Amino acid sequence: MELPVIDLAPYLAIADAGNRESESTKRVSGLTELCHEVSRLLKETGALLVKDPRCTAEDNDRFIDMMEKYFEKPAEFKRLQERPFLHYQVGVTPEGVEVPRSLVDEEMQEKLRAMPKEHQPLTPKGPDPKWRYMWRVGPRPSKTRFQELNSEPVIPEGFPEWKETMDSWGYKMISAIEAVAEMAAIGFGLPKDAFTSLMKQHISATQVLSLSARNLLSFQIQGPHLLAPTGSDLKRYGQEGTVFAGYHYDLNFLTIHGRSRFPGLNIWLRNGQKIEVKVPIGCLLIQTGKQVRDMSTNFHCLMMMVLLVKWPANQVVCCS
Repeated sequence: MELPVIDLAPYLAIADAGNRESESTKRVSGLTELCHEVSRLLKETGALLVKDPRCTAEDNDRFIDMMEKYFEKPAEFKRLQERPFLHYQVGVTPEGVEVPRSLVDEEMQEKLRAMPKEHQPLTPKGPDPKWRYMWRVGPRPSKTRFQELNSEPVIPEGFPEWKETMDSWGYKMISAIEAVAEMAAIGFGLPKDAFTSLMKQHISATQVLSLSARNLLSFQIQGPHLLAPTGSDLKRYGQEGTVFAGYHYDLNFLTIHGRSRFPGLNIWLRNGQKIEVKVPIGCLLIQTGKQVRDMSTNFHCLMMMVLLVKWPANQVVCCS
């Protein structure tokens, strides 16, 4: 099965005209059906691909180029950006820190054993062998009970383009997910701001509708947003079948992924079918998270896993 691609351009044309009212949207030929398709895919499969003209392949490449350059650095350099006393909410998270839920959740393990063999995820041997970088996009809240979640950003030395590149790509993905959230609301017969209005509330991360990316992006319109790309050393962990990110789900509303240069992302649809995701050039992948399931039992919380498939041995870093 291949995920369909939803072109956001027709909907964005209305936004550019300064009119996103659902009543006007319905008058545009085919746009109502497009919104219904977005809502249907999120409900029935938990995933869809989108093409946003504001998020170009060049933007994605610029971001990936910089992150590959960073993750290729020696571990001793990267650990200078490590902030364990802030629970790794800013800066770098080294390999071996993040533990996939499937490794410790006995109830989940039981469900996995009940799956058909062809759809069962690989079982990791331990913590994920990947690095991650946490970067907050946008202003921090002036008042917060969770200071460690809103600490000053960490910029690695020797990367003068860091802040501009991270913020630019982060804001572009935020814009894409906001449009999808509006289209989904219209498709469900709700006011177009049914989801985005909740995103704008100043409430805790477990209460707010949010998003994340494999370029993981935690979404709260008027609060900080989290861009959290990951990188893995293929020279060190180059064995086919290595699990870089064990079977898990995200705690947020929606997850958005930029296109990686490496294959290996597997997702599980609502019917339990496992598929390997192929993101076309210039497109983004959007998935549902746990908050969607918490909102309604009619929704599916998409599961995912990242592993190494057959790839040339001279590649050093996998950035996603």
